[in-house]
Amino acid sequence: MSTFLLIHGAWHSGRCWERVVPLLEAAGHRVFAPSLTGYGDKAHLLGPEVGLDTHVDDVVGLIAGENLSDVVLVGHSYAGLVISSAAHRIPERIAHLVYLDAMVPEDGESAVDVHPVTQRLIELAEKSESGWRVPPMPEQPAPLGLFGVTDPADVAWLHGMLSDQPVRCLRQPVRLGNPAADAIPRTHIHNVGAMPTGITRRPVPPIQPNGTAAQVWELPTGHDCMITMPTELSELLLKLP
Repeated sequence: MSTFLLIHGAWHSGRCWERVVPLLEAAGHRVFAPSLTGYGDKAHLLGPEVGLDTHVDDVVGLIAGENLSDVVLVGHSYAGLVISSAAHRIPERIAHLVYLDAMVPEDGESAVDVHPVTQRLIELAEKSESGWRVPPMPEQPAPLGLFGVTDPADVAWLHGMLSDQPVRCLRQPVRLGNPAADAIPRTHIHNVGAMPTGITRRPVPPIQPNGTAAQVWELPTGHDCMITMPTELSELLLKLP
């Protein structure tokens, strides 16, 4: 039995994993899919002081509070930053890192460094009435849809869980100073459906930090594969060593 900890990306909540959780549990695994501070059942905590470090604390706190070990830590999109920092905080508790169509940072980088187009979102937020709220990306015509989701019922469901993202989340840098984290194996899952203009994916180095060959899998769908291809995503996660 493995313990999966599924971390949602920007604007989403833990509800986005609702189609994946039962599939992993049915295979005999323990699964956690929390909402980070400011989202889902924690939406009332959203504020300008919420940042990347807040979300790293969420993950580390859950692992420590539940006394979890050998965790398969899955980060979608923005959560690639979150799981990277969390793994460097508690590497002894992490068995595998999965970057699910995710930002993969170097030490000291922020979301803006990984995806420079993010700077434009920050500038718009700072000029808005709030000065710190970054609204979700708008729905676009198919095949882009809403984060790659195009089915009308799914789009409506997804709209119902989205919240604004604080600017601080996109500006705070990751802290990756613990060499023990390099030993953690990694898997990258790329969603290779339609991609919005301005978003580019960094190539995965052929060798992982632990010295083994990189493992990169692909899903033929848009960004939110946990909604559009939950069965196929679950099958990949269940293949992890």
